[in-house]
Amino acid sequence: MMIMRDDRVGPPLLGGERETLRAFLDYHRGTLAMKCAGLSDEQLRERSMEPSTLSLLALLRHMAEVERAWFRRVFEDEAAPMVWSEKPFDFQAAYDASASTGAEAFAAWEAEVESSRRIEREAASLDLVGRQPRWEKDVSLRMVMVHVLLEYGRHNGHADLLREGVDGTVGA
Repeated sequence: MMIMRDDRVGPPLLGGERETLRAFLDYHRGTLAMKCAGLSDEQLRERSMEPSTLSLLALLRHMAEVERAWFRRVFEDEAAPMVWSEKPFDFQAAYDASASTGAEAFAAWEAEVESSRRIEREAASLDLVGRQPRWEKDVSLRMVMVHVLLEYGRHNGHADLLREGVDGTVGA
């Protein structure tokens, strides 16, 4: 068993609402990157168990979709295409990572994370309202940040188990 090196910066203990949400979101983004670090494309593609297509590479691709769907599509361009699918709300296509590479997935995910960070930084407040096209409802930036944070929390739990299965590495 190997213990994972952890260089993430923890959230502030006494920060304000926005600073705390931003820091927790970045902490969870860092967690996903950490779980994928140092692995080959083949290792990143290792699936959890049949018939699931869940792998670290699939999670990375999925979270690129989540970032785009919840920041870019809600606050900037409702018609922005999905990253991995031709269909407007097809989050499942990202799980087929059989022909993908780590470099490709990391590049797409990092681009979406930077877009999300920019949108959040430029917003006057967490009360910024955008339109969630899938629900056809208005949502606040606050709600979006919490939702995406929950997505990372859920999928980072999967990433813990996947990484341990790939090479025995555990931690954080």
